[in-house]
Amino acid sequence: MKEAMFYKRLVGRKVKCELCPRNCIIPDDKTGICGVRKNSGGKLYSLVYGLPVSVAVDPIEKKPLFHFAPGSTCLSIATVGCNLKCKFCQNFEISQEYGEILGNEMLPEEVIELAKKQGVDGIAYTYTEPTVFYEYALDVMKIAHKEGLYNVWVSNGYTNPEAIRKMAKYLDAVNIDLKGDDEFYRDVCLGVGAGPVYHALKTYREMGIWVEVTNLLIPGYNDSAKKIEGLVDWVLKNLGPDTPLHFSAFYPNYKMSEVRPTPVATLEDAYRIAKEKGLYWVYIGNVWGHKYESTYCWKCGTKLVDRAGFTVSSIKEECPKCGEPLSVRGLKWMKSNK
Repeated sequence: MKEAMFYKRLVGRKVKCELCPRNCIIPDDKTGICGVRKNSGGKLYSLVYGLPVSVAVDPIEKKPLFHFAPGSTCLSIATVGCNLKCKFCQNFEISQEYGEILGNEMLPEEVIELAKKQGVDGIAYTYTEPTVFYEYALDVMKIAHKEGLYNVWVSNGYTNPEAIRKMAKYLDAVNIDLKGDDEFYRDVCLGVGAGPVYHALKTYREMGIWVEVTNLLIPGYNDSAKKIEGLVDWVLKNLGPDTPLHFSAFYPNYKMSEVRPTPVATLEDAYRIAKEKGLYWVYIGNVWGHKYESTYCWKCGTKLVDRAGFTVSSIKEECPKCGEPLSVRGLKWMKSNK
C-alpha cells in the first residue's frame, strides 16, 4: 500500500478524502465509495498502487481522442475501482463488481519499459476511473513525460481541481464523459450531481490541457433535444467552439440491459444540433463505419481525417479547399509526422 495524497486527518482516527468531489469521511479500517482508498490507523492509503488489472495497446481513437496525435498508439492501463456507480457501465467487472482487489504488480518504471517495448507513443489512463489510482498514475506520468511519451486520461470528471492542477504539467489531453444533468448523475450514476464535472472541465481547460468531451446518449434518460441543446450550450459557453464533442451510442448493459440501443437517428439529430449551434468538431461514435467518425473542415465541409472505426487512413493538416488548418494537439506523435 502507498499513502494517499489529498486527505485530512480527523478526530477519532477518521480521515476525509479530498481527491474527488465525494469528499468521503472514512472511519478506521474502511474504504471510501471507490473501494480502493483505505483508512488504516488514521492514514489514507491507496490499495491499488502498482496493481493494474488491465494493460493493453490501443489506438488513440479508441479513447476517443480525435484531435490529439491522431493515428498514434498508446499503452492503456487501469486498476480496479471507480468513484461513480453508473448503472450502464461497460467495465463493471473491474470498476464495481470486482470483489477483492485484483491486479498484477507493475511498478511505474515497468509500465514505461513495456510501453517502449511495444513501440507506443504514450500512456492512457482509462477503462476504470484514473482518479481513484491517482498516485500510481501520477508516478507513471512523471516518468513518461521525461521519456517523451504523452499522457492522456479518459475520465468521468469526478476529480477535485487541486488534484488536476498538481498533475497538469504532465498531462497532455483528457476526454471527459459529460453524462447528463444533475438528475442523471444522481439517479443513474449514484453521484453528487453534474457540478463537479463542469468544474473539472473548466479546470483542465484553464491549465492548458487539450479537452474532448463524450456524451453517451441513453434513450429516455438524456437524449431529448432539450437536454442535448443544454449540453451543447454549456460546452460552447465554457470550453469554446473548438472543443471536440463525441455523441456515443448506448447498448444495453449491466443494470440497464432492458433499455433499447440508441437509434442512429437520435445521434444524427444530436450531431445536427451541435453543428447548427456552432461547434466545429462533432462526431458520432459506437456506430461502426458512420460517416461522422471522420473529421470534416468546419468551414467548408471537406474531409480532413478519414476514419473507419479506430483506424485512420489519411490526415490532411490543412483544408485543401479553403486552407483552414486542422485543429490538432500532439503533432510530434501524429501518424503523418512519424
